[in-house]
Amino acid sequence: MMAVNTKTVQNRRELHYESFADVLNDANALAKSGYKTVGNWSYGQILNHLATAMSATIDGFESRAAWPMRAMANLLFKKRFLTKTLPAGFQIPTKWKKLIPHEVSVEEGLENLRTAIGRLQTETARASHPFLDLTAEQSDLMQLRHAELHMSFVVPDNEQTTEGA
Repeated sequence: MMAVNTKTVQNRRELHYESFADVLNDANALAKSGYKTVGNWSYGQILNHLATAMSATIDGFESRAAWPMRAMANLLFKKRFLTKTLPAGFQIPTKWKKLIPHEVSVEEGLENLRTAIGRLQTETARASHPFLDLTAEQSDLMQLRHAELHMSFVVPDNEQTTEGA
């Protein structure tokens, strides 16, 4: 199957999560009611990627961008990235191998997401973000915006559950 240009995908959902409970409720509801994905990743991959990124906000990322790039990102993008859904089309650098999604079942992805969200709700420490200087509260907001982006590619499908549509 040919890769989809995620910047131009039609029929994505518009989402705004206020809390991690919102993310989990949405993820569970889609898994239960039926869904299809309109991007390049399966639903299991999306859930697992979100869980991995959430865990990395506690455990640390594999690297940080050089300070000039971080300074520019903080100046130009930080406020937008904390308040609006992230733009589609960003390619994960290959040096961040653990964030590149691998295939897991939806059930495993949901379990990993539940675990990661549980950690975010009970652990206060946050690792440095690769591009932005964030407080713990801002780090959590960034994870909500990140979840909005990826979950927007999962749409309800009451007829059947399909992947990679």
